[in-house]
Amino acid sequence: MTRSVEAEQDDSGPLWDGGWHQRAHRLPAPNYGERPVQGAQAIDLIVVHSISLPPGEYGTGKVQQLFTNTLDWDAHPYFQSIRGLAVSSHFFIERTGALWQFVSCDQRAWHAGQSAYRDRSQCNDDSIGIELEGLEGLEFEVAQYHMLAQLCRDIEQRYAIEHIAGHEHIAPGRKQDPGP
Repeated sequence: MTRSVEAEQDDSGPLWDGGWHQRAHRLPAPNYGERPVQGAQAIDLIVVHSISLPPGEYGTGKVQQLFTNTLDWDAHPYFQSIRGLAVSSHFFIERTGALWQFVSCDQRAWHAGQSAYRDRSQCNDDSIGIELEGLEGLEFEVAQYHMLAQLCRDIEQRYAIEHIAGHEHIAPGRKQDPGP
């Protein structure tokens, strides 16, 4: 089993700097907005997704490029199908368990798209998005599960999280990630 350096970092020092997790690689994305309601109490949902770019290829750095609008659309034929897509997530967990953050949790990332959960629409407004590097329906790595569990605990220390859902639960019929 491969363990990530990030998963074993020293836990001393503050965990959060505003909405930024201090143990994540910080790579600010331009794709975000203000939440309609401010404050930790307004955020009560974690949405888990899966992504790999190109699909099925891992460790390419292309997910980070997509979220920061630096992806070379001509670098792979698949990228033509997502050309111009402006999306982001709060967090991305690589296969190794390495943790990246693109948007402050106090801001609204663009990860959920058209969505509804608990009789509320626009899940980006009140959720934190976490992307796992992988393909929907396939297993993730143990290091990813460990990091995901720790990150959810860390988020719950700062925000009033009541629910954790998969993308398939907030956009049924449209999305299937992260899968069973």
